[in-house]
Amino acid sequence: MTVSPSSSAQAAREALAVRLTHLRKDAGLTGRELSARCGWHPAKTSRIQKGDAPPSDTDIRTWCSACGADDQADGLIATARAVDSMYLEWRRLHRNGMRKVQQDWNTLHERTRVCRVYVSNVPPGFFQTPGFATALMEQITRFQGTPNDVTEAVAARIARSRFLYEGDHRYVVLMEESVLRFRTADPEAMRGQLRHLLAVMPLASLSLGIIPFTAQRTVWPLEAFYVHDDTVAVVETLTVEIKVTQPREVADYVKVFAGLAEMAVYGDAARALIRAAIDALE
Repeated sequence: MTVSPSSSAQAAREALAVRLTHLRKDAGLTGRELSARCGWHPAKTSRIQKGDAPPSDTDIRTWCSACGADDQADGLIATARAVDSMYLEWRRLHRNGMRKVQQDWNTLHERTRVCRVYVSNVPPGFFQTPGFATALMEQITRFQGTPNDVTEAVAARIARSRFLYEGDHRYVVLMEESVLRFRTADPEAMRGQLRHLLAVMPLASLSLGIIPFTAQRTVWPLEAFYVHDDTVAVVETLTVEIKVTQPREVADYVKVFAGLAEMAVYGDAARALIRAAIDALE
């Protein structure tokens, strides 16, 4: 697993490394002695203890056995997998297509009461129309070279929009004006997408703000992120999805969201920006 740019993931990996180191010390073993029992080079033990190399399930079981702590293995493996899930490459997530990832997102949204969303490139999935989602997912599939299940993935993504209408969900969404202007799909699909934004704006479950090109910036444009109930922030980059769970970092995303919200326009002013983007497609 590539080293994560998220300190949350790195901190969690280092905490796992500390637990493994404590097991070794509790067993009264030096690093070389543990390495000999495990049948690997001492450098591997050093990398694991420093948090530089994530241990495999087999590594953890071997380590625990060497320390006489087989009963600890399952718990440590579960921890290691949780760390791994904080930082996931899109190609890995999409290795069998995109449908399952979309369904997993739906499960997270179902559990979320308040979701704060910031986007600077495309509308969030629960806003997307079938035409726009199809165009976007076809581009992603071509770029990643992953299996093409776009039809099924689009259906799963569109199903997420039901949370705007069902249950006790609240969405607070901020978009850069660029989201309205980037021609991610053909003009017909773009018009349909922009008109859909106008259609959902009156929903009681939704607050939609748009940050105009002309806004005086107090916060620079950022990568897309979703904050779920102030407990986890999901950040989307070109190559990875990062789940930030460290409370201090999640608080930073909530703070920056508040700054972005102050630059946004709402209501009639937001509608005017959407209509201007529609007119520009004519």
